[in-house]
Amino acid sequence: MENGWIKRLLPRGLYGRAALILILPILTLQLVVSVVFIQRHFAGVTRQMTRNVALEVKLLQDVVDTAPDVATALAQTAPLTRDLRIVLTLPAPLGMGDERLFYDLSGRTIMATLRDEVPTVQAIDLASSTREVTILLQTEHGGMRLLVDRRRMSASNPHQLLVLMIVTGLLMTLIAFIFLRNQLRPIRRLARAAEAFGKGRHMKYRPVGATEVRAAGNAFLDMRARIERQMEQRTMMLSGVSHDLRTPLTRLKLSLSLTEPGPETEAMARDVRDMERILDTFLDFARSDAMGDVDDTDPVALLQSVAEQTRRMGGDVTLGTLPAAGQTVPLRALAVERALQNLTNNALRHGTHARLGLDLTDRVVRFVVEDDGPGIPADQRDEAMKPFSRLDAARNQDKGSGVGLGLAIASDVARSHGGLLRLGESADLGGLKAELVLAR
Repeated sequence: MENGWIKRLLPRGLYGRAALILILPILTLQLVVSVVFIQRHFAGVTRQMTRNVALEVKLLQDVVDTAPDVATALAQTAPLTRDLRIVLTLPAPLGMGDERLFYDLSGRTIMATLRDEVPTVQAIDLASSTREVTILLQTEHGGMRLLVDRRRMSASNPHQLLVLMIVTGLLMTLIAFIFLRNQLRPIRRLARAAEAFGKGRHMKYRPVGATEVRAAGNAFLDMRARIERQMEQRTMMLSGVSHDLRTPLTRLKLSLSLTEPGPETEAMARDVRDMERILDTFLDFARSDAMGDVDDTDPVALLQSVAEQTRRMGGDVTLGTLPAAGQTVPLRALAVERALQNLTNNALRHGTHARLGLDLTDRVVRFVVEDDGPGIPADQRDEAMKPFSRLDAARNQDKGSGVGLGLAIASDVARSHGGLLRLGESADLGGLKAELVLAR
């Protein structure tokens, strides 16, 4: 909990985290180098240059102190100040104290060095002008003011190092970003291919990039091939078994049609019809993973078609509030339609009325099927979605029992679209509420 706010501030994507790992060392290196180099190197340079000026200041003060009067002192110091490029004023009022701009870091070194080297310094003014240093001293003839070029006492261009470091850092960061993008692009392509496969789409993918990324890509292709092969084998097996069983069922139906009608033949005919329905359900389950390609589909029209088909078969079904028609989403229309039909038939098998609904968001498509039946207890809903699982003890069997594949087919269709089948309780009808949630 203590580190929760830190996790919220950190980027969630791999690209953002890699960029953060890249930028932090560069910024840290620049800050450390700037502080250490500028504080030590430029402070040392400023101290040495200020000491040289301090020697000149002490020379001028000695000349002034040994002169008998002010006029003689000015005459004797004139050639020195001209050669040293120092403006001397004698006598001059002494200042109130040292003055320095808050961001003038080298000015602190200048003040400390001048006071150490020239004890008679009364005040140092670095704030009145950024180009000149004003030094006020006490002499035998009163106060003396010296104006010294600031460039003689400190480096005039320490910012050039910062500019150079910033420009170089930005250039290196740009180069690193380009390289990082090229390295992360194969990972993002692999993620998109895996996401598309999870939604039932087959995206072309070829492993590229670093060795580790290629190894992951090849592993994904092998896994995808094995899953597709297993799905194909399951479909072929169930289709083959169902096809082989239809031949003796056809012979049985022919024999029953030639047999004299009676109670026993009626019972046998019902058994044959139940077996045909079971075989059809097996085929639906086998085709649930390979029923059509992904195409732009109007979910509103799809749901209305399911409701119309159910009404033609005599089912009592109504439509809830639906979004505006005309919006299309990529779906395997045949598979989704078969899943909704199974959910609707399941609702009417265990109840008397079903209601269909639809909710569209930017991320998911949510189909809702509700009924007024007895529902499914919360602790048995996961079991109900497993293949060949029947909970007839808790459901209404007046309209016959199934083979336990209706919810399993719908769940497979949802997973093939990157979604899930969610079971709950209908707040209005009181029965089962099945939500087929599909990723967009």
